Amino acid sequence: MILARNGSSVDGSAYTDVVDVARHAPAWLDDTVSAWSTYGLLLFAVLMGVGWWRARRVGATASVTALAVPLVVVVAYGVDAALKLLVREDRPCQSLHVTPLEACPAPGDWSFPSNHAAIAAAAAVALLFVSRQLGAVAVVAACAMAASRVWVGAHYPHDVLAGVVVGALVALLVMSALRGRAEAAALRLTATRLRPLLVVS
Repeated sequence: MILARNGSSVDGSAYTDVVDVARHAPAWLDDTVSAWSTYGLLLFAVLMGVGWWRARRVGATASVTALAVPLVVVVAYGVDAALKLLVREDRPCQSLHVTPLEACPAPGDWSFPSNHAAIAAAAAVALLFVSRQLGAVAVVAACAMAASRVWVGAHYPHDVLAGVVVGALVALLVMSALRGRAEAAALRLTATRLRPLLVVS
């Protein structure tokens, strides 16, 4: 039998307050937030694509930095998933027996930290190294993603806060480490068949 943690003592009352507000909110608002919570991560993929496309016109070093963003997101997701297995916190809908907008996941689908928040935050911070403009858009979108996960009842507030911290820290560490190596990597890669990915011919 797997022992799970109950996170309701941390901010369960804040969670139930948000879920209660969502339950009494207009249907169009709930539908919009739910759609964003489910599909919003696609926006970050689009921003990564735009960042890479623009970087190719700047130079190979900028392209290497842009191409590193999806890899950073994968690393952040991996770290977040490992923490989930380590902490093993039940979803709030299981511990508090509420009926959120989003269907309650099965037991064993741990809550802490939030994958969505970690992915969004990692993408946002990494994109800031590519383009301040795209990064700023991603930061706003990441905040909206984190908030939406509480609104739909998938996570406690501390789950999304932890997810944001995990994603942001991973991205900051990896992208900072890459900064000094991007130029050397660009020189090597432009001499290979990958050159079209890095520069506009």
